[in-house]
Amino acid sequence: MHRLVPILAVLLLSCPVLAEDADLASLFTQADREGTLVLSSLRTGETIVHDDARAQRRFSPASTFKIFNTLIALDAKAIAGADDRFIWDGRHHDIPDWNRDQTLASAFKVSCVWCYQVLAQRVGAETYREAIRRAGYGTLSEPFALTELWLDGSLRIGAIEQIDFIKQVVRRTLPLSSHAYDTLGDIMVVEQTPDWTLRAKTGWSVRSTPSVGWYVGYVETHDDTWIFAMNLALKDRADLPLRAALTRDALRVKGIID
Repeated sequence: MHRLVPILAVLLLSCPVLAEDADLASLFTQADREGTLVLSSLRTGETIVHDDARAQRRFSPASTFKIFNTLIALDAKAIAGADDRFIWDGRHHDIPDWNRDQTLASAFKVSCVWCYQVLAQRVGAETYREAIRRAGYGTLSEPFALTELWLDGSLRIGAIEQIDFIKQVVRRTLPLSSHAYDTLGDIMVVEQTPDWTLRAKTGWSVRSTPSVGWYVGYVETHDDTWIFAMNLALKDRADLPLRAALTRDALRVKGIID
C-alpha cells in the first residue's frame, strides 16, 4: 500500500486541474444554451472550463475532424497541397458552396464533405485506424464506414480530448511531415492581427438530437498559445454563429484577444 502512495501522488499532479470558470458560465447563461468550453495555455498548462462533465463527454467530431483529416491526407500524399483541386462531378448538394470545383484550402473553409470523402477513399481505412489510435483521438468503433466515420458517430471525441489533440498539432509531436503541418497551419487561419492569430474549424453534428455544434482551434499571441474546444447543443441552423461567437467572447473576457 505504501508503494502506491507516491504513484498516486504523481498521477494526481500530472492531471490538469480544471477550474469551473464563472466568466465562461455567464456567457452560456446569457446565450441560454447548454454547452462546454475549454481554454488551455500551451505555455503554463493553465486550463479553465465551463461544464467539466460535458467536456469529458464524447460526440461525433463532424467537420472538426477535417483538422486531423487534412494532416493525414497530406502526410499520406493523398493530396499535394493547399491549391490542389477537387473536380465537382455535377451532383447537387444542399450547400451551394459545395457545388463547384474546390481546392484543399476552399474545401476546408466551406467544410466540403464530398471533397474529404474523396480523400478518405485515397487514404484508406487502415491509415485512419492507425493515425487515430496513435494520436489518442477519441474512440473509433469497428466496423466503420470509411467515408462517414467523422459524421455517423463511429468516431467520437470529447472537448478535453480535442484540447489534447490540438496541443499535439501545435507542438508537432505526431509523426507527420512538416509539409502537412505547414499546409494545415496556412489553411486554418481565420483571422490575423498584429497581436494574435486565430486558427479554427467549425463542426456541426446533425445526426444527434439535439444537434451538436463544435468550434476547435488555437490562438497564437506574442507570449503564449491558447488552445480551445467548445461544443454546444443547437436548437436549429440559426444557432450556428454561436459556436464562434461564444468562443471569441470567452477569449476576449480572458484577455487573450481584443
